[in-house]
Amino acid sequence: MDDRDAAGLNKWIIALTVMLPTLIEIIDTSVVNVALDSIRGSLSAGIDESTWTITSYLVSNAIIIPMTGWLSRVFGRKRYLIFSIMLFTFSSFLCGISWNLQSLVAFRILQGIGGGALQPISQSILLETFPRKQHGMAMAIFGVGIMFGPIIGPLLGGWITDNWSWHWIFFINIPIGVVSVLMVLYFIEDPSYMKRMSMKIDYWGLVLLAVGLGALQIVLDKGQMEDWFSSGYITTLTVISVASLLLFVYVESVVEHPIVDLRTFRNISFSTGTVVMFFAFFNLFGSIVLLPVYLQTLMGYTSTLSGMVLGPGGVATLLAMPLAGRLVTKVNPKGLLIFGIVVSAYSTFLMSQFNLHADFNTIIWPRIVLGIGMGFLFIPLTTLTMSSVRKEEMGNASAIYNLLRNLGGSFGVAFVTTIISRRAQFHGVRLTDNLTPFDRNYQMAAENASQALQLKGMDPATATQGGLGMIYGQMVKQASMISFNDAFYLLSVLMICILPLVLLMRAGKIDPSAAGMH
Repeated sequence: MDDRDAAGLNKWIIALTVMLPTLIEIIDTSVVNVALDSIRGSLSAGIDESTWTITSYLVSNAIIIPMTGWLSRVFGRKRYLIFSIMLFTFSSFLCGISWNLQSLVAFRILQGIGGGALQPISQSILLETFPRKQHGMAMAIFGVGIMFGPIIGPLLGGWITDNWSWHWIFFINIPIGVVSVLMVLYFIEDPSYMKRMSMKIDYWGLVLLAVGLGALQIVLDKGQMEDWFSSGYITTLTVISVASLLLFVYVESVVEHPIVDLRTFRNISFSTGTVVMFFAFFNLFGSIVLLPVYLQTLMGYTSTLSGMVLGPGGVATLLAMPLAGRLVTKVNPKGLLIFGIVVSAYSTFLMSQFNLHADFNTIIWPRIVLGIGMGFLFIPLTTLTMSSVRKEEMGNASAIYNLLRNLGGSFGVAFVTTIISRRAQFHGVRLTDNLTPFDRNYQMAAENASQALQLKGMDPATATQGGLGMIYGQMVKQASMISFNDAFYLLSVLMICILPLVLLMRAGKIDPSAAGMH
């Protein structure tokens, strides 16, 4: 084997090394959702209390992600990566042996702190290891992990919970974590600019970032449940978040060694790319949260059938990404990105046409289209966003990029849940206006429902009341269905609105001498 073959093999070993812990971290963001009911029953917790097992992880994750570049410079990237995997693995063990809800929430915070660094570090190592002309393929590898995790997470969590117990959704991380640590020890080396360096700690930036992002994540997660700004709790957290993040921006612009180097935003392609990514994941997470809710609450699908609807879309993404990774070096990445955005917007527009009589094929097709669109969107977008970033700045840039991606998903979920709630009320009032004794269609529907109940042996008076109840129930379902249509339609419009931003992006020059650094 010559040096070129060895370098090529080493490149793929490094890719496997960094993607293994990243995949289990991404899976862990969604694996708890399906086990929540079992956890709640086992630990004797209420529904609202049990959701903190999810929120606590997301909050600590969101706080750590933007700090990753700075922490890598302070401790050395390899050392910090090993520490993060070990903390994630050990806290997974602690989560599995939790004896009450309070202990589980505390250990989930630790798990989020350990897991937050894994995505940005993996992305920056991949972009440094692969030469610039192969960045598309590197991001295809990363994208497969990013997209595969949310698909396999709920399916894996449900199967483990049903066949073993919820404790094992955490215990399965332990052997994978041990293998990951050993692989990082043997196969990852820090380049000279990522070695440990002494620098003054930006305490103010650290505190303001933690408070600002922590409060923001809680607002997004709990806002709809608390009726947003009619709640003093949500209003207070919003004020704290906005004030903290504004102060954070000021502090980071004046300190010598900022936790997050905001000067990276001076790069137009990078700053534009992060905005596009924010709205891309806003669309993706918004739609994949809405779909199962629509299927289970309005169409009567089981959890398994809902998973069968979501699954093929994930497979479509996994197939589209390697193709996009190859094409991104052969055609203009902007063209691929525009194609991905348009296809993703079209898919959510198709979802806005759903009704209460849609069959399985009608529902599954738009999800497959969305999977294709996201595959062709993620690769050229990440390539265009990161290709003009210097390797020395890659860790910081990757941390910011991953933060905006995750926040996009959180904002998307908060947006669609609010739209569903508010528009269902709006359409319910509109439809109720037509439920009057003077409306001929209403009269006929009431008579038919009453007669159907009488045929089942119900007395006329009770059948009349039961018929009116059936009509009201149908009205509520129709109002909910129209609210889903509204939410999907707004998602598609928002996606189309980001198209002009693509014109501001430009591809970085491909450096043929840029080879692996490890």
